[in-house]
Amino acid sequence: MALKPADYRSNAFNDWCPGCGNFGILASLQMALAELELQPSRVAVFSGIGCHGKTPHFMNAYGVHTLHGRVLPFATGAKLANPELEVIVHGGDGDGLGIGAGHFVNTGRRNVDMTYIIHDNGVYGLTKGQASPTLKLGVKTKALPKPNINEGVNPLTLALVTGYTFVARSYCYDVGHLKETIKKAIKHEGMALVVVQQWCPTYNDVNTKGWYNGEDRIDPVTGKPVPRLYRLEETGYDGIVRNPEETIPKTLAALARAYEWGDRIPIGVFYQNELVSTYQERISQTVADYPGYPPAKQVITDEHGKPVTGIRKLLDELKVTG
Repeated sequence: MALKPADYRSNAFNDWCPGCGNFGILASLQMALAELELQPSRVAVFSGIGCHGKTPHFMNAYGVHTLHGRVLPFATGAKLANPELEVIVHGGDGDGLGIGAGHFVNTGRRNVDMTYIIHDNGVYGLTKGQASPTLKLGVKTKALPKPNINEGVNPLTLALVTGYTFVARSYCYDVGHLKETIKKAIKHEGMALVVVQQWCPTYNDVNTKGWYNGEDRIDPVTGKPVPRLYRLEETGYDGIVRNPEETIPKTLAALARAYEWGDRIPIGVFYQNELVSTYQERISQTVADYPGYPPAKQVITDEHGKPVTGIRKLLDELKVTG
């Protein structure tokens, strides 16, 4: 029987604010998993702290609601322990790029085969609207007494220079595009990042749904709004690296597109490179039985709960002689 998005919905009450972009992200993920025919028992959803953090509660799958900024190490451990799990990580622009920025960088270096979805609305929505690391310099949202005095972090450019092998952006209210982008990220062999531009209807009164739709600028000829978002795939742009010689040129092309913001904001896949070895492959080069015998499959106790493992072999390997 074919899977449906409803198969991934839990019975937990959803208390996100009306109009929150998280609803579109959640629906897109459930649709993507159904179309990929991934059984809920094969999916593990992780989150940090923030409005996005309730995502695992609303999913009928394995779920872990972790600590502020620490979601990537938790998810990495689960993926390495059980490579058969499809690990989906959710982070906010606050916990993922503030306190969690160091983990963001080092996870890119490792190229673990999992998907990281960042909910980017420019504010800390759970803690009353402070400026998040992605809010642009000089922008004043309604909870700020004065315009933001910090430069904003660009998660796309940071990902491109720290080793992420799939870098994409989508939009929470374009559910069809977001669903397809998440599917591509999940199917990618390596560390995939999907930044989702969203609106916080409670605290961000600048980057609103109307702002993304261009309702503040009207075409004088047609009398219609001029949307800020445009799809990279409709411009002929191709960010896929097919041979090693394309790595630098396509990285530079992706960086150029990633800096676009304001009147024109690209969405789509900026960069994809499956020529880089994954962290699991690198482990397999030093631990020969890892692919067929990862930690999650190892027996550590007998039927009576008695340990059947020991560290004697490890101690012998570490013994200093001579």
